Amino acid sequence: MILINDEATEYLQSPLDIERFTRRYKSDNNYFVFPSPSLEVIDKNLFFLLRNSVEKDFDAKYRFRPDYLSFDEYGTPLLWQMLMYVNSVFSVEDFDLARVLIPSIHSVTEILPGLIPEQEVDELQVVNW
Repeated sequence: MILINDEATEYLQSPLDIERFTRRYKSDNNYFVFPSPSLEVIDKNLFFLLRNSVEKDFDAKYRFRPDYLSFDEYGTPLLWQMLMYVNSVFSVEDFDLARVLIPSIHSVTEILPGLIPEQEVDELQVVNW
């Protein structure tokens, strides 16, 4: 049985832990914006990612859910777009493969500084829900 404390400790040790990116997705007025990987950085490093990938059988539980695969492989759902791009899948509805390429965690952390770009100053003041 995995306890939440054990799981939290494991994620804290991950180079992709979302808390490590706080300064990258917090705006000047202390609101947070949803981070998304830069497609330009993924495209620029595509061959590096492909060269450092392993090919695995595609599990049916990931059908139409690249975010689940990203979470299971990297501990974060943020890299789902990278997984789709590396596998030449351009629509979530097409994310149903026989085999899937998974870039190594090392290759992802190599390009990480550019992958999650820092946010620019914004004018967001208040969100009324």
